Amino acid sequence: MISLSLGLSVGFFVADTGLARQAEETGQKAETDLQSVTVRRMQETKLDTKTASPIEFSKSWLDAQPKATGGDELQCLAEALYFEARGETVKGQFAVAEVILNRVKSERFPGSACGVINQGTGKKYQCQFTYTCDGYKEVINEPRAFERVSKVARAALDGAAPELTEGATHYHTTAVNPKWSRVYTKTTSIGEHIFYRHTWRTASN
Repeated sequence: MISLSLGLSVGFFVADTGLARQAEETGQKAETDLQSVTVRRMQETKLDTKTASPIEFSKSWLDAQPKATGGDELQCLAEALYFEARGETVKGQFAVAEVILNRVKSERFPGSACGVINQGTGKKYQCQFTYTCDGYKEVINEPRAFERVSKVARAALDGAAPELTEGATHYHTTAVNPKWSRVYTKTTSIGEHIFYRHTWRTASN
């Protein structure tokens, strides 16, 4: 009985030791696998971060971006940039886009880019953006310029652009001096445009 019990005890001990070793090896393998997955994910994240290039205010940067796609909001904003600012610097185009989107955020203007851009359209020279009510048909004759401003519009709508105008809701070119510019707060000048923040006094633009 003693030898049988001893044999069984030894057998159980050996089996238990084997199971423990197997469990330990399994645990080590799982830990190694987890570490490799973590390292791989960190590397993938790092790669993703490196491929997400920051905005550069240059035509070469725009040309390197994928074709802009989107619905009505993109189309409206791209058209506004084309007719209002295609001759501006890339930075100036981003600034004009920012003004339009600042209006979208304001309760005093329509809540969409298309609404803001077409506000007052139909009444000659009483609209917010002259090209929509000057009596001339809007025709895009420079497809490459439109492709570029579409990319500006896409980046602006995506919130990828840095703030440039300090909350401006109005702008005008350096060639004019509208009455409302005397009562609004000037925020900055970029290219051929001067930008203002509305003070909400009695003034009309």
